[in-house]
Amino acid sequence: MNKYELTLVFRPNLDEEQIKVEFEQISELLSRFGATIEKVDDWGKRKLAYEIDKVNEGFYRFVTFTSPLETPAEIESRMRIRENLLRYLIIKEEV
Repeated sequence: MNKYELTLVFRPNLDEEQIKVEFEQISELLSRFGATIEKVDDWGKRKLAYEIDKVNEGFYRFVTFTSPLETPAEIESRMRIRENLLRYLIIKEEV
């Protein structure tokens, strides 16, 4: 099992309930592919470093999880089609 960090940036026009639903769907996706979520860090609404799709802000959430080697590729392929997600990034943590 490898340890990863997933960074999520949601669109700023979402309300708390919509973000909660989006994150629950992503959490279910992680667990479906064998990931175990260790820590979730919610940073709230922040200014982006650069404009994405004419948007300057986003809701940030960081997730630390452990999973098999093939899980990040499966998750990335399914996150590309999420409309309420501005950006995502999965990084393997060094042990």
